[in-house]
Amino acid sequence: MTNYEELLENAYSKIKQSSCYSERFEIPKISGHFEGKKTILNNFFQIASYLRRDATHFQKFILKEIAAFGQKDGDRLILNIKVSSEKINSKIEEYAKEFVICKECKKPDTELIKEGRLTFIRCLACGAKHPIRSKI
Repeated sequence: MTNYEELLENAYSKIKQSSCYSERFEIPKISGHFEGKKTILNNFFQIASYLRRDATHFQKFILKEIAAFGQKDGDRLILNIKVSSEKINSKIEEYAKEFVICKECKKPDTELIKEGRLTFIRCLACGAKHPIRSKI
């Protein structure tokens, strides 16, 4: 009979090694400026592509959370009120916590899937699936 250590070494040699890196997922900060009573967000859609989410979904969430009207202008988002960048950045972090980061493994490798009337976030790293609020 083989001993435990040999069996353990055999098992470790057959499994795929996981890449354990401590790189943290960091969301880029918003850049923009004020023009009169409007706020111009220059890198809004770049952040949406960084989060790997649909830009219209991301835009609806932000506009609802800051209670403002806004429209897309090329590669920019124009808000009809003055909003500080700190407030927008905190709302972007809330979006990432709810719609991007997995609740099990805390990784951003997720996708949104719709099944019937419900929307789920499915993690591509660990396979977890959680329901999210679909009304934005």
